[in-house]
Amino acid sequence: MQTDTMRAMVLEEAGKPLQLRQLPIPSPGPGQLLIRVAACGVCRTDLHIVDAELTRPKLPLIPGHEIAGTVERAGAGVKRFRPGDRVGVPWLGSTCGTCRYCARGQENLCSEAGFTGYTIDGGYAEYTVADQRYCFPLPEGLGMAEAAPLLCAGLIGYRSYRMAGDRVERLGIYGFGAAAHIIAQIAIHQRKRVYALTRKGDTDAQQFALRLGATWAGDSDELPPEPLDAALVFAPVGALVPAALRAVDKGGVVVCGGIHMSDIPSFPYSILWEERTIRSVANLERRDGDELLALAPTVPVKTEVERFALEEANEVLSRLRSGRIHGAGVLVMDSAA
Repeated sequence: MQTDTMRAMVLEEAGKPLQLRQLPIPSPGPGQLLIRVAACGVCRTDLHIVDAELTRPKLPLIPGHEIAGTVERAGAGVKRFRPGDRVGVPWLGSTCGTCRYCARGQENLCSEAGFTGYTIDGGYAEYTVADQRYCFPLPEGLGMAEAAPLLCAGLIGYRSYRMAGDRVERLGIYGFGAAAHIIAQIAIHQRKRVYALTRKGDTDAQQFALRLGATWAGDSDELPPEPLDAALVFAPVGALVPAALRAVDKGGVVVCGGIHMSDIPSFPYSILWEERTIRSVANLERRDGDELLALAPTVPVKTEVERFALEEANEVLSRLRSGRIHGAGVLVMDSAA
């Protein structure tokens, strides 16, 4: 029987560990869903929030924006979902619908956007509420814990991959974590040659990439064995941008996939010349989610996850901080997830 309280991991002060708290279960407002959280992925963006590198969270805050769960109750006016439906909740939690960006179809750049687990309470909890318009139906046959990383690592990775363009045959991926291992599977399925570049000496990550079908894997301070058509930079290390520019061929694209990155050092114009391009990815559009969740079962994408209990959230963040998570770390609230 459902009680009227839930367990949640709460950020009460930036830069401090999360605290396990017993809180009232929230009620869904008009257009919202009350979701029983089965699993919530632990994303590097969560780490940037906890470590105060992203400086405008609501406090206190329940982090987490890779949410997979089941609709428990629907608020007034909800048409898209009903109790019992399997849903995913991503980083983009709301938009104004009226600013110049929304008006021209760039909702990911909305000036008044709300973000799950940053300005809106997220999924490090047994229940959460979310706007039905920014939730996705989850494919059948995909476990909740395996689905969770698709909601951000997958979505941002997919958007980064799309931004690399249609002419990519040789794809470099800098930082082989949650996003990289999802996108590598899609790229290999689409007959791209994937080159994985990891932190120096991280042979575990390199072997992981090779097991997934990468053509080559090595240290990020190396050049891959052939010039790349595009490079996706998922590691939040600014020095990788000029490294990636040196690795891409004429007309190549370097896509920065993170929400936060250390400063990019100066670099000679010669490595940007010949129509090389640097792009950044901001948030996501709902079409990214629709496309990825339709594509993932056809590959099929198999997310490699390490499962943890809700109260182990600080341990997962610590392991992510030091590069000791391969694949994706996921908090599991439902033993069947």
